[in-house]
Amino acid sequence: MRVLFYLGDKLWSGSARATLAGARGLAVRGHQITVACCEDARLERLAREAGIETVVINSSSSAAGGAWDLRKVLQDRFIEVAVVGNERDHLIVGSAMRFAERGGVLRRVPSFGSFELQRSGKLALKLASSGLVVSTQQELTDAAGTRWVIPATVAPIGVNVDSYDAVEPITRLDLSVPAEGLLIACSYDPSGRYRMATVFRTLALMAQRNSNMRVVVFGEGSADDDLRMHAAALGVGSLVGFLGEREDELRLMRAAHAGWVVSSGDNGAFACLDFMAQRIPVIAERSPLTQHFIAHNITGLLVSGGDTSLTTSAVAAFFSNEEKRVAMGNAGRTRVQREFTETVMDDGFERAVNEAGDRGKWVKV
Repeated sequence: MRVLFYLGDKLWSGSARATLAGARGLAVRGHQITVACCEDARLERLAREAGIETVVINSSSSAAGGAWDLRKVLQDRFIEVAVVGNERDHLIVGSAMRFAERGGVLRRVPSFGSFELQRSGKLALKLASSGLVVSTQQELTDAAGTRWVIPATVAPIGVNVDSYDAVEPITRLDLSVPAEGLLIACSYDPSGRYRMATVFRTLALMAQRNSNMRVVVFGEGSADDDLRMHAAALGVGSLVGFLGEREDELRLMRAAHAGWVVSSGDNGAFACLDFMAQRIPVIAERSPLTQHFIAHNITGLLVSGGDTSLTTSAVAAFFSNEEKRVAMGNAGRTRVQREFTETVMDDGFERAVNEAGDRGKWVKV
């Protein structure tokens, strides 16, 4: 199958990572893959390093301009199926498919994300035959009432646990934290702003007995001044490091005693799996996403953000029992190895593109 993965956002994210994983997995299985992405984006570099053909798109162009430029790519490479990750990209690729008189479009929904269509999304459905790709069976059930031409498919988020074995922890000196004491690595994105407040309040109460405890926050938006001011207002500014986006996230995670996930969507899903695959127990507020990946009191700790004292008590007990934390970390690794493999993710993408490649379902011009 000739498949195009299209991402119009230059920022690296969990969704960009899922795009790369899907493209790489299908390429290994013999499909002809092209990745269309922004110039100098991390996705472009990593796709090239993986031996995948890439084409550069102009993210600042209008939807009509982007579609017209993409039309030639679709025709020259005889693209049969395109995979997109948001509504704007869906409209651009759907329009290009219409111009090129060929192909189906798969709209991949971020893990536990919303797939409600706005005006541009409804237009995209009229331009090209489309289908949904979701991450869990529950989301597939929720999508049952939608009227997309191509049936929805599950492609679970997954990773290769063996790829984590060579990861070396970053030094505490490089993180500017004390040589001794508890270290929490916190995965953040802008959706986790209010959940981050729970981390700060918990840290403020625990720091009275754990003066060497530190939290390092990484991910999109984690270096914003608003977060620094919030931490300072709660008296924990000196205990929190705000690191921003980094390419050595796995090394940072490896150095921690625990991971706290406040990010959501694909960012949150991959953060849970990255911690667990490295035998790092995970703390997170209870939600459909975190409940899907984290087994409470087995691979980590699920807390309620609405009750700071209860959360602090649970987290304090969690850190007081090192033996149990180690057991949780080991259980997390086993859970990822058993339930969240990259092979299962590749299987899902392959089912989806094979379904979308059925020419009988393509919109006739």
